[in-house]
Amino acid sequence: MNTVVVYDIVCNRRRTRFQKFLKELGIRSQKSVFECRLDAREVREIRTYCRDHLDLNEDAVRIYRVCATCMDKAMIQGQGLVFSRLDWEVL
Repeated sequence: MNTVVVYDIVCNRRRTRFQKFLKELGIRSQKSVFECRLDAREVREIRTYCRDHLDLNEDAVRIYRVCATCMDKAMIQGQGLVFSRLDWEVL
């Protein structure tokens, strides 16, 4: 399912490691936003990574599952990448 992962990680080192981790799962569309196509197992991997590697008293990660119809209705203003269905198929 289409998934948007948004994060605010205080420590540069933790943030860089998390970005490298997410880069294997999706496409970085903005500085703190990844758009991914994930199954339930991959979402669990992200949640486990957060629990094991982040300081959840300081850091925040939000995972939004988004249906295909909603992704098609997304409106983008200004900077940021625009993805087509073809981009999702590559993932």
